[in-house]
Amino acid sequence: MTIPIDISEEAGVRYLHFGSTWVQGAMRIARPWNLELEYTREMMVSMLLREDSRFPRKALLIGLGAGSLTKFLYRHYPLAHLTVVEIEPAVVAAARQFFKLPEDPKRINIVIGDGTEYVLNNGKKFDLILVDGFDENARSGALDTLPFYQACLSRLSTEGIMVVNLLSRSRGFARSVGRLMQAFTDRAMVFPSSESGNAIAFAAAGHPVEISFDSLKENALAMKELTGLNLLPTLTRLAQAKTCLNNTLIM
Repeated sequence: MTIPIDISEEAGVRYLHFGSTWVQGAMRIARPWNLELEYTREMMVSMLLREDSRFPRKALLIGLGAGSLTKFLYRHYPLAHLTVVEIEPAVVAAARQFFKLPEDPKRINIVIGDGTEYVLNNGKKFDLILVDGFDENARSGALDTLPFYQACLSRLSTEGIMVVNLLSRSRGFARSVGRLMQAFTDRAMVFPSSESGNAIAFAAAGHPVEISFDSLKENALAMKELTGLNLLPTLTRLAQAKTCLNNTLIM
């Protein structure tokens, strides 16, 4: 069944919907390369966790939506090759028509297919995996299962980071976190949920992540200079949650 695609606009922001009021993506029309939704900005904390200036060289994005994350990585990380898996062709068409998704097959490989099947059946390795896939009823289905998370772990490089958008208001939220923790043998953490109810989970593979808040702030300042994205408020919120021991993020 084809998902109904709806586009709305309010106060200079264009929104993507799948036949409901649930927002699947957004773009400020005057600043199409920016990350409009708070949770998409928080997902970019992943870029602060590795010191390698070439990170990520290969990124996998599951769920295209309005293409915000894809556009951000494409514009600001020119060495990154992006693979985007989207199950619904109409979403890709909408992202190109209404949300300025670039057409550059040398750097953006769009795969029409099921994200779970792609990860389970593809042997490629990625430095970064971003999972943001929901249906019109805000359900993530097989993208929130132990076999999927385990498969993602096997697809990550030695510098690999996985980021998952979860819904903290979901009845199964705690179980979702538990599955991610189990797959990554507790090398995972969840940021405090945002006002929208999105909670961003991070998991690491390969080399350990052990980075002080001072270093995170330095990396955030460098990112702000590079991209204009200011993640310092996000880091402050993380510090206030006191989920990191001795002001150090360890995964």
